[in-house]
Amino acid sequence: MRKILAAGLVTLSLTALATAEPVKVGLITTLSGGGAGLGVDVRDGFMLALKLNPDGAKDITVVAEDDAMKPELAVQIADKMIQSEQVDVLTGIIWSNLAMAVVPNAVAQDKFYLSPNAGPSPLAGDKCNANYFNVAYQNDNFHEAAGQYAQQSGLKKVFIMAPNYPAGTDSLNGFKRYYKGELAGEVYTKLGQTDYAAEIAQIRASGADSVFFFLPGGMGIAFVKQYAQSGVGTPLIGPGFSFDQDVLAAIGDPALGAKNTASWSPDLDNPANKAFVDEFKKAYNRLPSVYAAQAYDTANLLISASTKASVKDAEAFRAALKAAEFNSVRGKFKFNTNNHPIQDLYVREVVKDGDTLTNKIIATAFTDHGDAYAEKCAMK
Repeated sequence: MRKILAAGLVTLSLTALATAEPVKVGLITTLSGGGAGLGVDVRDGFMLALKLNPDGAKDITVVAEDDAMKPELAVQIADKMIQSEQVDVLTGIIWSNLAMAVVPNAVAQDKFYLSPNAGPSPLAGDKCNANYFNVAYQNDNFHEAAGQYAQQSGLKKVFIMAPNYPAGTDSLNGFKRYYKGELAGEVYTKLGQTDYAAEIAQIRASGADSVFFFLPGGMGIAFVKQYAQSGVGTPLIGPGFSFDQDVLAAIGDPALGAKNTASWSPDLDNPANKAFVDEFKKAYNRLPSVYAAQAYDTANLLISASTKASVKDAEAFRAALKAAEFNSVRGKFKFNTNNHPIQDLYVREVVKDGDTLTNKIIATAFTDHGDAYAEKCAMK
């Protein structure tokens, strides 16, 4: 059922036949503005997993609210959810600057945070916490895979670009960790920027043989459209976010043939993923994105833990999360010592399936890949 509690606040509840300890989840995500498509996919992927597992999810209640991509609002929402709503678990944040504003304070109050997306490097390294689990990746990972692909493909002079916020810094650092060729340019854009004329002029003049960019949501849509109109023509490479399902329809045919890297793809061949893609299409009449897939896994991780241990027994619940005993849409999945995934990373290509733009896997960039910050985490 759906019940309005206050302006902008919705409780999404699945059955109330409680036999185990109830779990109340605060889902803070971006449901308005240029990043709304990402947050909608996170919300929809998370709720779909609960809907498809009514027995496991019968004691889970979700309170969802829009952070509007504003760190100060996300902090206010989190405080309200912890103090007034008395949630046990927080999740949902897309943006790393918002995660850095919310997560340390939440885990300091002995709340669990399960990240379906944002994976800033400090939270994987020296600011890691036993109550913080990232079910998606560490920010650098997809970009590391793109750097590996560029290096293995023999590219000699790459222009790299990302927004000036924590995930943007992690992005370019990750790419440079594996790409050892010359950089034709390294540019940080304004977060939320939509006019890229100056950057495209720099690319044109740089002599680059390819462009690697990380511009999620509306930023990437604006860039790729303007880039196609410019006629520069230098091939584009991105992390999965730059060419994922949430933006492909808006970008259109200029995205065809672009290479991108991710831990998931709609054509990944395992039973859990096939069921997820089919059920998501049935429920929402669209293909899922990486964001939806990660949120779906996050909810299934939560279900797996809540059926094994009470959330009120922090040590037991933490151990149940760490065990990660759920069927991931990515196939094999396990947590590293810093509670971030060890997983395979793929190279995908944008293709057309009928009239629909989507991705297909063309190569594996890494197998059983962890992150570069685990050694800085005190948890062992």
